[in-house]
Amino acid sequence: MMNVLYLPELREMLAENDHQGLLEFCTALHPARTAEFMEALTIDEVWNVLRHADTQLQSEIFAYFEHPFQVEIIESRDPAEVAEMIACMSADDRVDLLSGVEEETVTVILSLLPLEERRDFQRLSGHPEGTAGAIMTTEVARLSEDLTVRQALEELTRQAEHLETVYYIYIVDENDRLHGVVSTRQLVSSLGKSDRKLSELMEPEVIHCQVTEDQEEVLRKMADYDLLAIPVVDDALQLVGIITHDDILDVVLEEAEEDAYRAAAVEPLEDSYLQTPIITLSWKRGVWLIILFIGALFTSMALGHFQEELNKFAWLVPFIPLVISTGGNTGNQSATLIIMALNKGDLTARDWFMVVRREILMGLILGSLLSVLGYGIAFMEAPSAFAALVVPITVLAVVIAGTTVGSSLPLLFKSINLDPALMSNPFVAGIIDFLGIVIYMSVAILLLGE
Repeated sequence: MMNVLYLPELREMLAENDHQGLLEFCTALHPARTAEFMEALTIDEVWNVLRHADTQLQSEIFAYFEHPFQVEIIESRDPAEVAEMIACMSADDRVDLLSGVEEETVTVILSLLPLEERRDFQRLSGHPEGTAGAIMTTEVARLSEDLTVRQALEELTRQAEHLETVYYIYIVDENDRLHGVVSTRQLVSSLGKSDRKLSELMEPEVIHCQVTEDQEEVLRKMADYDLLAIPVVDDALQLVGIITHDDILDVVLEEAEEDAYRAAAVEPLEDSYLQTPIITLSWKRGVWLIILFIGALFTSMALGHFQEELNKFAWLVPFIPLVISTGGNTGNQSATLIIMALNKGDLTARDWFMVVRREILMGLILGSLLSVLGYGIAFMEAPSAFAALVVPITVLAVVIAGTTVGSSLPLLFKSINLDPALMSNPFVAGIIDFLGIVIYMSVAILLLGE
């Protein structure tokens, strides 16, 4: 919901071209709050407000607008008007912004940026989506190991204006190869020994990631080692960038959102729900619904195949939903547990045998418990105590099938480098529904005869 608290005052100041008032509005609040209060303005009004702030502040406020709104502003203005503001952005934010802008506009804007910013854009935009290189920034504090603490602080002061963060200072050689890391706290606390060299102060074992490494692996490393930032290196161990905690937080949200969509059998959305066209939204939902529909069709065909047996043993029919839902629920539990363990790095595809063995044992335990309940219910409906055994035996079998299938499929997808979340709960449930019918009727035929 848009915040219209200052809308009348803003429009009045714009009408009067009140430079001082608009400047005060831009500077008085945190840039995020300023952007929030501007959401109800038109694109032209937003830009007219921003032009009263200095370029750096413009870029900070602009960064808090929704990406589609940012793109609209960029494409509606003269490239010369926005180029200076874009030049003030961090390298990774600049790439994210221009990724949604028309190619012709991007070309013009890039031609107006300083040479170093153009080179940064070309380097960063060349990395595949979902890799460390695609989310890193090249603005990183780097110093030579031969500097003393005093020299390091002087050099850091010169670099700081162009850096996104100075939590960690990375120590490199003349070829930019990563040799170590020093925290800002270490530098400050070593002021009493200002002639001490960084080579003596640095930590030589640096947790780093490769530029081609998957962003999920980077996220796991930063979480495991509790890092505020992680350096990114190439194959020659040259320092090419840094990934900060705010960049990785975006990855956390992105991965969680993607998994949530897939858990509900929906292809992830690129834009927000309201901004996604109905046709696109229908397609993203329809693809999976068709797959699930086909799965349900197989279940229906299985029921049709056993129609004669169902007519003969009509008392079995009311237990069909019980049997297939029990197997589906069990499979969903197993799939969720395994997908979460894979995402957290607790499991790998090589743990397949151990996982399946555990899940089969779990199926035996859970299935035995549910079978007792199932027998008690079936006993009241079945023609005999022996006939009632069909339900508990089936329940035990489908629970074991559910745990086995639900745990195996995410591991299979992981082993072939596909997202385990593709094995969504509805998909697993569809497979178990079919197996449940086949198992149920097979047990009935085996025990009760044809």
